[in-house]
Amino acid sequence: MLYRPFLPRVLAASSLLVMAAGLAQAQIVSSLSQNIWRIDASEEARDHALPSLSFADPGAREKFTPAVAPPREVPTFDRDASGKVRVHLEIDPGTSLYGTGEVPGPLLRNGRTSVNWNTDSYGYGIDTPSLYQSHPWVLGVRADGSAFGVLADTTWRTAIDLTQGITIVADGPEFPVIVFEAPHPEMVVRRLTQLIGRIDLPPLWALGYHQCRYSYFPDARVREIAREFRERKIPCDVIWMDIDYMKGYRCFTFDDQHFPDPAALNADLHTQGFHTVWMIDPGIKAEPGYSVFDQGSGAEAWVQASDKSTPFKGEVWPGACVFPDFTSAAVRAWWAGLYKDFLAKGIDGVWNDMNEPAVFKVESKTMPEDNWHRADDALGGPGPHAQYHNVYGMLMVKATREGVLAANPDKRPFVLSRASFTGGHRYGAAWTGDNVADWTHLDWSIPMTLNLGLSGQPFAGPDIGGFVGNGDAALYKRWIGIGALLPFARGHTGKENIDKEPWAFGPEVEATARRGIERRYVLMPYIYSLFWKASKTGSPVVMPVFFADPANPDLRAEDDAFLLGDAMLVRCRTTPGADREPAMPRGLWRKFDLRDRIPGDHTDPDLPELYIRGGTIIPSGPVMQHTGATPLEPLTLIVCPDLNGRAQGGMYEDAGEGFAYRAGATRVVGYAVTRTREGVYVLRRTAEEGEYKPGPRSIRVVLVTDEGMFSAQGLDGVSIEIDPAKARRID
Repeated sequence: MLYRPFLPRVLAASSLLVMAAGLAQAQIVSSLSQNIWRIDASEEARDHALPSLSFADPGAREKFTPAVAPPREVPTFDRDASGKVRVHLEIDPGTSLYGTGEVPGPLLRNGRTSVNWNTDSYGYGIDTPSLYQSHPWVLGVRADGSAFGVLADTTWRTAIDLTQGITIVADGPEFPVIVFEAPHPEMVVRRLTQLIGRIDLPPLWALGYHQCRYSYFPDARVREIAREFRERKIPCDVIWMDIDYMKGYRCFTFDDQHFPDPAALNADLHTQGFHTVWMIDPGIKAEPGYSVFDQGSGAEAWVQASDKSTPFKGEVWPGACVFPDFTSAAVRAWWAGLYKDFLAKGIDGVWNDMNEPAVFKVESKTMPEDNWHRADDALGGPGPHAQYHNVYGMLMVKATREGVLAANPDKRPFVLSRASFTGGHRYGAAWTGDNVADWTHLDWSIPMTLNLGLSGQPFAGPDIGGFVGNGDAALYKRWIGIGALLPFARGHTGKENIDKEPWAFGPEVEATARRGIERRYVLMPYIYSLFWKASKTGSPVVMPVFFADPANPDLRAEDDAFLLGDAMLVRCRTTPGADREPAMPRGLWRKFDLRDRIPGDHTDPDLPELYIRGGTIIPSGPVMQHTGATPLEPLTLIVCPDLNGRAQGGMYEDAGEGFAYRAGATRVVGYAVTRTREGVYVLRRTAEEGEYKPGPRSIRVVLVTDEGMFSAQGLDGVSIEIDPAKARRID
C-alpha cells in the first residue's frame, strides 16, 4: 500500500560488518543503515575504494558495520573478457526494472541496455546508448510489489545490461555496490535519497511555466514575448536567454548590440512579474585579453592535456576553448565568484549547458579520456578525464549554485544543468536534452521524467514541443497539456525552427495551451507541497502509476499516465488518433476537472484526463498570470471522499522565496472530511503548524462524487458543510 501520510516520516536507521558466507569471491557485505547494504568485491577493494561522489556525505559510505544478514539480491563480482569490473545480480521471476537515470524509451527497462557516459546527444533515438546524464542505478520491483535498488558507486563509464537480470560492467577500479530494500518502491527511492541527498526547496517562481528558445534576441524580441504573454493572459513566470545574448559567445559577457542594457531588460521584466534565466557554458574562449580567460589562466584553472602541463583546447561555440577543472575546490570557488557581477544585472537563475563537456569536430563529442584533472584528494586525487567525465557537469553546477547563492544570499538559487550524475539534483534541475518534435519523443517525455525521478532527480521535464525540428499544431497542442503537469515545465525549440510560443499555432491551439498552463497554476499549492515533500522525504514529485498498486502486473509498463503526488493521476494520449485508455490502479479514482476556474477545461479533447484518489484532498488556488500575481484567495480544496465518506489531505506554505522557512516561517496545515448519517459532508481543519501566517482567507470546497462535482464556501479554520442535495452543482 502506498505510503501516504502528509507529514514526512523519519526513516529508522540502525546497522550492524560481517562477511556473508557462500558468496562468489567472498564479497564483503556491510550495513550502512537499516535495509541499506554496502557490498565490496573483497577487503582489498573496500580498503582502496575511491571516495563517493554520489553520496551527499561521502563519509557516510565509510561508516559501515557488520551486516547481520545479506540482502535478498546479492551482487557477484568478476571481470569480463576485457578485464573490466563486472557486477551481476540475479532477479526473481516477475521482477520489473526501472531507473537507470536519463534514458530514451519506455518506463520499463527490462531487456534494455544503456551506457553511463555523459554525451551530447542531439536528436537522440531509441538506439542512442548514452545521453547527457549518468545514473548508475537500478530500481527493481518484485512480483509481490516489494522493491530493491542497486547503486554502482563509481564515476567511471558503466554499461547497464538488463536483458538477463542486472549486469553492470564498468571501467576503472573496483567499487562498492549499495543495495537497498523496502516493502514499497517509493520507500526504496526515499532510502536512496537518504544517502545521495534531497533537493532544497526551490523558489516558487521556478515552479511556474518557463518560455525559451535558441535564441530570443535582440532584447526587443524578449520584451515582445513578455508582452504577448501578459496581453494574451497566458500564465508565465520565466523567460530564458540562450547563448546569443553573449558577445561572441564569451561567457559572462553581453552583446552590446543585441543586449546593450541587460539590467534594464531584467528590471522591465521584473515589473511584469517575470524572472529570467541566462545561459553559461563551460567552454571559455582561449583569447588573451578576455578577462575570464586571463583570470583562469593566472589561476591555472584549466583541464590539462595528457601531458599534464598544457591546457587542453577544444572547439565549442566561441572557437578554441579551454575548460575549467571543476574537480578542484579552488577552481570551483573562482568560478563561483564570476557570478557576482553577472547576477548584479538582475539575473535570477542560471542555465549550465554543453557541460558533458561537449566538444565540436571530434568523434567522441567530448575531450580525450586521457586529459588530466588535478582533482582534490577528497574527490579521489589527480586522475584522467575518464575518471571524472561523468561528474564534470555536476561539479560545474555545484560551483554555479554556490556562486548564485553567494551573489544573492537572501534568495533561493535556481540552476538548470544539461549534464549531471547521481546526486546532482542537490545542485540543479534537469531536462531531457535536445529531444525531437515528434510523437515518439512526446511519448518518451513521460517515462524519461519518471525514470529520472526514480533515480533521485525529482525536478525534471522535457523541452515542451520538441527542440529538434518544427512539429505541428496537433503535436504541440497535445504536448503542452502534458508537459505543464510535469515537475519542470519549459517550452523550448532550436534555432531556425518555427515559432513555438503558446499562440504560435493559431487561436485553437492557443486556447488549449492557455488551459493547460492555467491548470499548473491552479494546482500550484499542491505542486509546491509536493516539492516540499520531496525536499523532506525524497519522494518523487511525479511517480509511475504502479506506485499506487505495486503488485498489479498490468501497471508495470504503464507510461501513458502518471501520478502527480499520491492523490492525483494524469491520463495522457501520446499517439495521434489513438483511443487507447491507460491502465488504472485498483481502488477508487474519480475523474475531475477544473471547469469552475478554467472555462472549457472539461471539454478540451487534447488535455490529459485528471483523476483524484478516493479519500484524498488536493489544495488548489485561482488562475494567476505568475506565481507572485495574487494571494491564495480563495484556497480551493478538491475533496474526493472514500466509500466511507472520509477524506484527508493538507498543504505546505511559506513565502515562496528566501530562507526564512528554515527558521520556522512555514505553515503545514491538514484538513479532513467526514460524512454524517444524513449524507452531509463536513470539512474541518485538523492541524496547523509553523510560524508563517498568510492571514485570513476563504475556502472553497469542491466535492467530487459519483454524482458529479459540488461546491461550498466558508472560512479557513471554520467547519464547512457540503450537502450534495442542496449544494451548487458545478456544471
